[in-house]
Amino acid sequence: MKTKPNCCAVIVAAGNSERMALGFSKQFIPLCGVPVIARTLSAFDAADLIDCVVVVCREEDFAALQLCIEKFQFKKINAVVQGGATRQESVAAGIAAAPEDASYFAIHDGARALITPDEINSVVEDCFECGASALAAPVKDTIKIIGKNNYVVSTPERSSLWAVQTPQVFERGIYQTAMQQAQKDGTDYTDDCQLVEHMGVRVHLCKGEYTNIKLTTKEDICFAEAIVKSREGEI
Repeated sequence: MKTKPNCCAVIVAAGNSERMALGFSKQFIPLCGVPVIARTLSAFDAADLIDCVVVVCREEDFAALQLCIEKFQFKKINAVVQGGATRQESVAAGIAAAPEDASYFAIHDGARALITPDEINSVVEDCFECGASALAAPVKDTIKIIGKNNYVVSTPERSSLWAVQTPQVFERGIYQTAMQQAQKDGTDYTDDCQLVEHMGVRVHLCKGEYTNIKLTTKEDICFAEAIVKSREGEI
């Protein structure tokens, strides 16, 4: 019987939430009464292909996060660590805290609270086959590339455009090599796929749901709560 590879999720929740403009971390916004980060962690706790979880947060959020973990009794939390000045640095801190036997990393935005266990399992399984995989969804709108003074330069073919989401999952060696190369080159990426693409690694996209939105602005809270209510049969 083939042994399942060990996959560690790195939940990145160390941003300053500046665009949300609430005065506190968006990770603790209540979505229908449940904090954003709790909904995120619940999905990973329930995903069969996730073995452990490392959470990366701001130093000032440690106490609130610990209370949240205790309240909801998450079983897979391996460590909670402080984030860095950039997203890439925060992910690196999470990777450093992952168990040595973790052969895959599933990197996820803490603010994507509507992710489901099924989506997580799908992209992790896809990575087991491809070495690098990310959830994504085909774009619905026509995209324009603009130049000076907002004049349209070109219009890419919509059928070839996908909006990347998280989790983004990578084989350990691929990701660590790419991270070391980025540090050596002095480059800093906000997207982990781009980090490994820089090394010439091909990333496979696994089709996800449009409901896997990231909470960035206050409008997103309304959308997210509507999705939660729909799932819970209130709409």
